[in-house]
Amino acid sequence: MSKTSDLIKFVQKSVQTRSYTDEEGNFANLIKSEMEKLGFDQVFIDSTGNLVGKIGNGPKILHFDSHMDTVEVNDEKDWQQPPFSGNIVDGYLWGRGSVDMKSSLCASIYAAVAARDKGYIDGKTVYVTGTVCEEYCDGENLKHLYDELCLKPDYCIICEPSNNVITLGHKGKAQIRIKTYGVSSHGSAPEKGVNAVYEMAEIISKVDELNKSLYKDGKPHGTIVLSDISCVSASLNAVPSECSIYLDRRLALGETLEQVKSEMDELIKNKNASWEVGTLYHTTWKNKKLEYQPMHDPWQIEKEHILTKSFIKAYEDVYKKEPEEFDFWDFGTNAITPVAMGIPTIGFGAGEYKLAHMVNERCLVEKIEEACQVYCNLIKEL
Repeated sequence: MSKTSDLIKFVQKSVQTRSYTDEEGNFANLIKSEMEKLGFDQVFIDSTGNLVGKIGNGPKILHFDSHMDTVEVNDEKDWQQPPFSGNIVDGYLWGRGSVDMKSSLCASIYAAVAARDKGYIDGKTVYVTGTVCEEYCDGENLKHLYDELCLKPDYCIICEPSNNVITLGHKGKAQIRIKTYGVSSHGSAPEKGVNAVYEMAEIISKVDELNKSLYKDGKPHGTIVLSDISCVSASLNAVPSECSIYLDRRLALGETLEQVKSEMDELIKNKNASWEVGTLYHTTWKNKKLEYQPMHDPWQIEKEHILTKSFIKAYEDVYKKEPEEFDFWDFGTNAITPVAMGIPTIGFGAGEYKLAHMVNERCLVEKIEEACQVYCNLIKEL
């Protein structure tokens, strides 16, 4: 039985093993068992719940990271194939997580083994991780992992879906909570109170105006969206005393968090309001408390960097041609942590990311196999 055949079968098992955010334990143990069977030098689950596999013990450290968690399925009746079937139909492997991002996780596992078997590991240490809670707290998982292991890799490869296109960076992110404050009164006498929702209304209009001002037709640009709204009221017969909105601001290259802070100050100007970072809290399947501050600048690695050049060579060895394009993700990833640490980081993974989180999520089998080959060749080149 070929390694490629084993790889695809393992992707099927992975998709069949549900791993919603904060429920990744069963999947982590499945991966652990597979890594042990494949002869990884070291396999363990850290205190946060991240799965870690290690091959080699050389001074040059390469890290391939994928997250184990997936978004939930709330539309199972609309799927053409059952979302946890792992069925292969018309060349596609179907199911939740097939794109985001179990196919690439499995490909990186088998790539490390193939690199070892081909003698590419000499002088290198290769870490392959399956990390937790990325869908809510991207990068927080790697902060804990690197800290616990006292680890700073020389290179980090984020295996998020890119349809096997080398991806040089992604947008930044700022998630903000704005609150307005009013005065409660009985609903029959609203003139005696101050309605916090009305106080928020003008701010909401300014958020929409800001998003329109950020738009650049046909060019990379930032965005801002109101993703949640709520209010505090003594009852349904009372004037709300507080209103809260949650904003998701994505930053294009050239935009900064300092710019975002100025935008927030302008939004609440002359209003009885305040803003703060929209801190998120999660508890992992290993009962580790995560506190996530979603404030990250955009990043991009240079095409002339040795990591990029090595990736291009690895790509050419598989596809027998130069890359026709490079990509830049609109979404955030775990890359924010290694990038913040000064670790050269790049992205590459199987699957069309437009199918992530979607009904009928599916990944081309041949792309999974090719991603594995590219990862293996990259270990050789570095």
